[in-house]
This record gives sequence, C-alpha cells and structure tokens, in this order.
Amino acid sequence: MILGVLIAIIAGLMLGLYALPEKYTKGYEFENTWGMMFFINMFIIPILAGFLFVKGFDSIVVNIPSDILWKMVFASVLWGVGAMMWGKAINHIGLSLGFSIFIGTVILVGSLLPFLVEGLPPTNVFSIILIGIIIVLIGVFFNGKAGILRQNEGKEIQSIGKHKNSSMIIGIIIAVAGGLLATGFSYANAFGRPYLHEACQQAGNPEWATAVMIMIVIYVSGGFFVIPYFIYQLSSKKLWGNFSSVHTSKNLIFTFIMALLNFAASGTFAFAAYTLGSSGNTVGYAIFNTSCVAVAIITGLLTGEWNKTSSKPKVFLYLGLTAMIIGVVVIAIGNGMQ
Repeated sequence: MILGVLIAIIAGLMLGLYALPEKYTKGYEFENTWGMMFFINMFIIPILAGFLFVKGFDSIVVNIPSDILWKMVFASVLWGVGAMMWGKAINHIGLSLGFSIFIGTVILVGSLLPFLVEGLPPTNVFSIILIGIIIVLIGVFFNGKAGILRQNEGKEIQSIGKHKNSSMIIGIIIAVAGGLLATGFSYANAFGRPYLHEACQQAGNPEWATAVMIMIVIYVSGGFFVIPYFIYQLSSKKLWGNFSSVHTSKNLIFTFIMALLNFAASGTFAFAAYTLGSSGNTVGYAIFNTSCVAVAIITGLLTGEWNKTSSKPKVFLYLGLTAMIIGVVVIAIGNGMQ
C-alpha cells in the first residue's frame, strides 16, 4: 500500500510540474504553445511508447473488443476536451488557482466514478475514503476563496505572462467545466484496465506495461478532438506564422518536456492504481491529483504569481494546501483498512 501511495505522489509531482515550461515560451500565443504540446503529447509520445515498451503493441490494439474500445474512446474524447480547457483555464487564472479548481472538480467526480464500474468497497473503508475526499474538497474551496480575494484586491492576474486582464470568473467556469469532462480519464482507465491487463500479460509484458497501454488508448483517442480544435483555432486566428519564430527551437523543447511529463504522470498514476489494489482507481486518483495541486500551488508561489497579493488570500491558499494534504492522508488510511 505504501509503495502505491508513493508512486501516486510521484505521478502527481510530474503532473504538477508539467505546465511550468509554458511560462518560458516566447513568440507564441496560447494556440501555438498548447497546440504543439498536445500534438506531441497525444500522438507522438504515445505511439512511440507503444512500439518501444509494449510487446505485441499492434496486435493488442487491433484485438481490443469493439464495445470496450468505443467506451474508452468516448470517455477519452471527453477527457481530451477537458484537458484542452485546463490549459485555457491556466492561461486565465494562473497555475496555482487553475490547478486547484480543475483538479478539485476532477477529484470529486473522478474519484467516485470507478465505484460505478468496480462496485463499492466495505462500508467502513468507503466512509473513510469519502471523508478524505471531502477534506480535500474543503482545501479546494479555500484555494478558490484565495483566488477570489486576490481578484477583489484589484491586482492583475499574473497567469503566465499572457492574458493578464482575463476574467477570473471565466477562468473558474472553464476550470470547473474542464474538470467535469476530464473525469472521462478515470472511467476509461477503470473500464479498460481488466481487458488490457490480460492482453498485455498474454503478450509477455511486465505489469507496468498495462499502464502504458491504457494511456496510449486514452491519449490518442483524446487527440481526435483536441488536435482538430487547435488546427481550426490556428487557422481562424492566422497564427501558423508564429511557428517560424526564432524561438521555435526552444519552444519545441519546452513543449516536448510538457508533453513527456504529462504522459509519464498519467502512466505512473495508472500503475499506482493497480498497485493500490481494489480501490486503487479511487484512492490513487485522489492522491495523484492532490499531489499535483500541491506542487502547482508551490510552483505558482515560487514563480511570483502571488507576489503582489496581501496576506489574507495567502492564508486561505495555505489552509487549502494543508487541508488537501490531510485529506490525502485520510484517503490512504482508508485504503489501508482493506
């Protein structure tokens, strides 16, 4: 159990850091940076990972039963839309608040979705896990309060150096809506794991290869919406020319790092969920996403997003971070009771 928790925390650390390189891109609009990142993230890295790390990759893909595949694809497309909205929310309201609200929504819904697929654990275990999730959400509420107080002080939102005058309310709405859609990731992981695990084992793969295989299906499926969306946006806003910027080489490195961290984080989470046992998808998802928020908040503080903010909003931010950490501990205790 301890190993599974540690793996979930490591996954959260990677996801919490994945958007940081976006701060250092130059000469690009949102559509350029995130369009490039998502293309690498959803097509290049997953397909390469499949051929490099999964024995019998092409055979496994071809033989996935249609009913399993289409349900995973549908849920993954919803996740892809949510992931795209997440990037937009971060641009509006910054790393710390964008992560907090988006991931809070994901934790609330995504942690409970696997129970619809796998069934409820014993009542005492479920009660403790549910209490932990509620504590995490209290922390998310405090973070949202911190963001609203920051806005009311009349300070400009120092998100990523872009869109500084964007509305906080719009950003929060985007983050919540994106979080709801992104819970498709949790469903696709819980629903597709049993078959893909068996298929990977029959092909002679190690246990962790199942996590890679699941992420390949989810990411590529999500890309079928996200990439056309960015192609349309780049064309309608006439932004293709930005890719000829003198900064493109460095921007490519930054977006590749973003894509790699994001994919690696998701794959690591999937392995953590397996390691944590029967409630692993719920417990792992909550730990994974809460760790991600904690890292994003700390990163936002270190990179100056809250420098011009008074002490009151920061107090709520710190209270939120503390509550989320306590909630994760409670969730881990509940899982250990099984």
